[in-house]
Amino acid sequence: MTDPAPATADTRPYSPGLEGVVAGETSLSFIDGERGRLLYRGYPIGELVRGGSYAAVAELLWTGEWDPAAKLPCQPVSPGVLTALRALPADARPMDALRTAVSVWGAEQNPAWPATAEQARSLTASSPSALAAFARIRQGLDPVAPDPDLDLVSGFLFQLNGERPTEESARALDAYFIVGAEHGFNASTFTCRVITSTRSDIGSAVAGAIGAMKGPLHGGAPSEVVEQIHEVGTPERAEEWVRAAVEQGIRLMGFGHRVYRAYDPRAAALREVAESMEHKPEWLALAIEVEDVALRVLAEKHPDRALKTNVEYYAAPVLMGVGLSPDLFPATFALARHAGWTAHAIEQGAANRLIRPDVRYIGPAERHLPGA
Repeated sequence: MTDPAPATADTRPYSPGLEGVVAGETSLSFIDGERGRLLYRGYPIGELVRGGSYAAVAELLWTGEWDPAAKLPCQPVSPGVLTALRALPADARPMDALRTAVSVWGAEQNPAWPATAEQARSLTASSPSALAAFARIRQGLDPVAPDPDLDLVSGFLFQLNGERPTEESARALDAYFIVGAEHGFNASTFTCRVITSTRSDIGSAVAGAIGAMKGPLHGGAPSEVVEQIHEVGTPERAEEWVRAAVEQGIRLMGFGHRVYRAYDPRAAALREVAESMEHKPEWLALAIEVEDVALRVLAEKHPDRALKTNVEYYAAPVLMGVGLSPDLFPATFALARHAGWTAHAIEQGAANRLIRPDVRYIGPAERHLPGA
């Protein structure tokens, strides 16, 4: 006769989604959600946006050294990656194309474990070229070879559109890449570290991270912000639209965050860049007006809730303002996060322990097949 239940009940604490569980240590970033602070290796995100570039921030994450003169031009797409991109269906999602490109890169490069800064530079500089190539291929256009004189963000826009971007557009997108580069143990970064902990290579780790970011709960919010701002239409309609949406219980996309209870410092940095632009794209001007109204109405209607602007809100108008279509938003976010993902792969490999949490069994007690 078997026991009706396991011999001892599992009373270990359980946190759904691992919320509040400390699953590791990192020197890469510090998030202070209560006070709205984000530090990369000790440096405030606002200072990094004002005084640096994505290339400099990537080097900071990879090596711990601050070099404001750092350069990271895009690398050419290999023939193998191009063949894979051309073989994809015309309606393939950009995130799928980027994941495929990273997988092919890993197969071609066969990077050794543990990950290195040089591997991180190569992969981070290759992916923008691959995404730009896919975006052109699906339009029936030939890919554009990278310009070695352009840094990564400008080079991405050049390969995407076939012409050099304006200084303001490049600056705005570079700021977005900086604020998107790293953000602790989010779902995709944790995925990257789990894969790295098995002693798998950096290409596999980043491909897995892209798969995690593809989910709409992680990387899909900016395109929803676009839809709402489009519904507003003009600054004059902002007050009426926001009040009607709040009264109907419609969630305002780009407000509120699982971690931040104060204004998201990444959004603050992007707004600062937007407001400094002499020639603001229409999307940015409208977003600034809508945000001011939304914050006022939300504070009035929900005084007990911390519904402040998050980074997705300003990501949307910045990406739209530089000419990207909404379906490219998640993949562009993934390009920005390459610096953080690869830095975490390096950090995990430097002091590795296989990540293997336990699980509580809640199924049937031991039983036997009929007639056994």
